[in-house]
Amino acid sequence: MKNTTQSVNRQENFLNLKDFKSEVKIASPGRINLIGEHIDYNGGHVLPAAIDRKIKMYFRKNTSNTCTIWSQNYNTGFSFNLSEVNPSKVEWQNYILGVVHFIEEIKKGSIEGFDCIIESDLPMGSGLSSSAALECGMAKGLNELFRIGLTSEEIITLSRDAEHNFVGTKCGIMDQFAVVRGEVNHLLLLNCQNLNYELIQSDIEPYQLVLLNSNVSHNLASSEYNTRRKECEEALEIIQQKYPSSKYLVDVSEEVLNEFKEKLPEKTYNRALYVIQENKRTLMAANALEDDLFDLFGKLVYQSHQGLSEMYEVSCAELDFMVDFSKKFEYVLGSRMMGGGFGGCTINIVHQDFVAEYIESIAKAYQEKFKIELSPIEVKISNGVSKI
Repeated sequence: MKNTTQSVNRQENFLNLKDFKSEVKIASPGRINLIGEHIDYNGGHVLPAAIDRKIKMYFRKNTSNTCTIWSQNYNTGFSFNLSEVNPSKVEWQNYILGVVHFIEEIKKGSIEGFDCIIESDLPMGSGLSSSAALECGMAKGLNELFRIGLTSEEIITLSRDAEHNFVGTKCGIMDQFAVVRGEVNHLLLLNCQNLNYELIQSDIEPYQLVLLNSNVSHNLASSEYNTRRKECEEALEIIQQKYPSSKYLVDVSEEVLNEFKEKLPEKTYNRALYVIQENKRTLMAANALEDDLFDLFGKLVYQSHQGLSEMYEVSCAELDFMVDFSKKFEYVLGSRMMGGGFGGCTINIVHQDFVAEYIESIAKAYQEKFKIELSPIEVKISNGVSKI
């Protein structure tokens, strides 16, 4: 397919937020995930929440068949014609193009020419799922602008499909679900097989969640993400030859997996074992939070990181250093990498009386080790994507 988008890297004669009269305004949040990483696409349970760091999107109709998008943060934009919505060579454009394409698949002719300006206080590439926020915000905005009548479930799934088919990352459903379904002061215990979920109070006082951005991105996340998914699918296919009732990898017990230890490549076995154990950890962690067993919750978070680093191999030196450093402090209950991996944030459970002290200590140590400035990110648990 040919690339039919036209990129613009200056704002002259393009969209200007100051003079832009929007008809619809959307706030689309990022998300955190307390535990349950890389298991949504394996049918497991996850524990995410929407946060108050958001992408804001301003929409208006125009009288043409052309759609124009402008990013305030990156001072760049592009236009495309609705008659030719094809993947672009510029990655960020594909989150938008994919959403438009899949809305049109659901309801052909529902979208007309529109303009959109995007501004964000959600750090990109930090593991806070800015991609899902952009996809779901675009879908919500177009749904409101053109009164398309999409359900929340349709917005979730078409946004995921956009990432699969236009961006090329074979993500699970967790990010889009949390962005759309998030509720203030609540975590979502989500079963990714059937999208059933429970709301769990997010109050962990006297502890609080602290996000620390490593400010590194090793550009492996997308390709290695797809590789991990493929390895899990290969493990399941071999197991299903003997146990066809196992529809997802999390349906397999450790005892059954051990029957295949000699038949699976070592890496593939480790990936599968991590997935099975992480699903159990997530369910235990949700119960621990509900029973105020914060020490147990913290231990499960540490175990999650160990599995991600050693068995799933999606961590990196910077993230491992940050997690190891946290173990020196009794007032830190747990720490782990969050998101796809190879950079981004750690999520940390720190006693509220020592948050400032801890951030100062780890920032200094991280600077000395890697010559990189570490960034704390303050977040509160928020509602999902909404019209403002």
